[in-house]
Amino acid sequence: MLSTDELPLAQRWELLLPHRERLYRLARVRLTAHQDAEDCVQEALLRAAGHRDLDAERVGPFLTSITLRLCVDVYRRRERTRRYLYQRSFAPETASGPEEAACAAAEGVWMLQQVQRLEGREREVILARIEGTSTREAAGRLGISTKAAEGAFTRARARLRRWHGASLTGG
Repeated sequence: MLSTDELPLAQRWELLLPHRERLYRLARVRLTAHQDAEDCVQEALLRAAGHRDLDAERVGPFLTSITLRLCVDVYRRRERTRRYLYQRSFAPETASGPEEAACAAAEGVWMLQQVQRLEGREREVILARIEGTSTREAAGRLGISTKAAEGAFTRARARLRRWHGASLTGG
């Protein structure tokens, strides 16, 4: 086994970067969004570059494995959101007729689509809360403090309220 522990970072990247295009094609076939595929490839390259026991003779299969697993993670995240959208009833308990129930459901779908516009911690914390996770549990899963998670949740809710208000006024 030819270990890369002693290799300088620049030489590690020289070992990894020739695989980039192949990994992108691999991810692009599995993911519909260009940006998701690009993110998976970049994450795979970063993980491999930081891997202590990287075997220079098996870099290709190692990168392939990481990329495929990251694609699965993206797919699972997308499916979890899709299931939430279509398996939950967004109609409030007080809806008095099918028209109100349909409007409430459409508004719920719209709101969850807006969650995808959020970035970084705000989106991650909101998605965790949508799944029923507490703010404290979300903070632990994201590796941030509870205060940081609460702040991200508050900012995300405020942003969603603004977007919702703007959509109602046509602005």
